[in-house]
Amino acid sequence: MLVDKKGLFMTRFLQIAFAAGTSIFLATASLGQSVQQAVDSVIEAAKTAAAEEQLEPVVEIDHARLAAAAGVEMPSSRVALLSDPKINTQLLSSNIRAGLDLPFRVLSFDDNGKASAVFTSSEFLKIRHGIADTNALEDFDDRLAPVLQAMSESGPRPVQTSALTLDYGIIELASSHGVPETVAKLKEAITAQADTVWFGEVDYAAQAQQLGSELVPAVLLLFGGPAPGGVAMANFPSIGIDAFCQKILVYASPDGGSVVIFNDIAALAELHYGTSAPPHAALNERLTATFLAAIE
Repeated sequence: MLVDKKGLFMTRFLQIAFAAGTSIFLATASLGQSVQQAVDSVIEAAKTAAAEEQLEPVVEIDHARLAAAAGVEMPSSRVALLSDPKINTQLLSSNIRAGLDLPFRVLSFDDNGKASAVFTSSEFLKIRHGIADTNALEDFDDRLAPVLQAMSESGPRPVQTSALTLDYGIIELASSHGVPETVAKLKEAITAQADTVWFGEVDYAAQAQQLGSELVPAVLLLFGGPAPGGVAMANFPSIGIDAFCQKILVYASPDGGSVVIFNDIAALAELHYGTSAPPHAALNERLTATFLAAIE
């Protein structure tokens, strides 16, 4: 859906949310300063530990503040993406699609009045992407461990994997264009939307090349929609680790084109909470339509 349809989309999106009983404007208490401070302190501790471990900061997103600026209230929530190109390259050598769930991600959020934290584990990568390289998975855990230790007061827990399967919740599209052109087309379509924020991109193949390794061309795009994202996260805050920052992975296909994969937001909600809401399906439809229009 392109920018000229944005107003119509948001009107319908909010109608769906209200019809589903989604709480868009939450009680002020859930945005209490003490909880916000606790959420902030967890992420700040994670960032300090990451700096000490020389993990590269990729992006940090304050979901709640961005949503509030767009007129939507939601519980306090901050996510940090931290990178180790060596770890990325090890895992991507096993399956390039694992780039959708890299780099390291940690989220702190208001969980019914207290700060909680979740992170993506090596077990998640192993199951969702079929990674069998135990050394790479162990290295992933070892690099993330100091960050989790710094977040210990919030009891960080991994995203649950009991319902996870190979390629769970991945929407896949095919582009006849090469990776650079596909990336450019997607970026143009995304940044043309007035309710969307562009956060950046990670060129995994370029990272690998700097380390003396080779990967197929692969680029991760990072963006978010503060207003629709805030609505979708309102009663599902922990999905903020995998969405809003929304991620698209574009990688080369053998036929000279590209594969475009991104997260199914409804499936993520079901993984985290056992259920989803109509706004999640609405966002899936919007994202799919936008990306298809961009790459055709």
